[in-house]
Amino acid sequence: MGFDPKNDWFDPAVSAYVGAHTAQPDELQRALIVETAERTGNRAGMQVSADQGSLLALFVGLTGARHVVEVGTFTGYSSLAMARALPPGGRLLCCDVSEEWTGIARRYWADAGVSDRITLRIAPAIQTLRDLPLDDPIDLAFIDADKTGYAAYYEEILTRMRSGGVILVDNTLWSRRIFDDADQTDDTVALRAFNDMVTADHRVESYLLPVADGLTVIRKR
Repeated sequence: MGFDPKNDWFDPAVSAYVGAHTAQPDELQRALIVETAERTGNRAGMQVSADQGSLLALFVGLTGARHVVEVGTFTGYSSLAMARALPPGGRLLCCDVSEEWTGIARRYWADAGVSDRITLRIAPAIQTLRDLPLDDPIDLAFIDADKTGYAAYYEEILTRMRSGGVILVDNTLWSRRIFDDADQTDDTVALRAFNDMVTADHRVESYLLPVADGLTVIRKR
């Protein structure tokens, strides 16, 4: 793929080069990208970029993850990428509140043959996470939902994560708004606080990758 509009806050040439040198979306993924744009309008920007989907799949393989949790599924691009990368017996729990958007995801999971690996919970994510047992460790998690909920999601997941497990958190650069002190909207303020909290958290080690809209990689010690 060429230039990714989610990367429009940094050099388009860099974005295009990265996209061209990353695993390309297949026919099913391209169809999901098109349908998401057609069905969701200006909400389509909530979908992860194709190169980010490839990175999520890579992390599943790198960590050997078998138990994955996703907070914020939308139309399913990220969950599709991660579910495909799971080993036999691997499972992915998806947390979302929209029957409409996840209805699209369900069709693509079925077409990809990964529905049996995915459990979808339609409920407030914090409720779903708090209901998870403490004795069934999470290997990998991806958070990409309401920004004001990030800190709470992080805490519930970290409590249930194995040592060496990884949490990936999207939108942590927030299209450069994170640097704009004049921006005091709830989402921006919450993301600034979240980023500071993770940096100061001695239970983890982390790195904020300038990928798409910012992807923070957090490893539990």
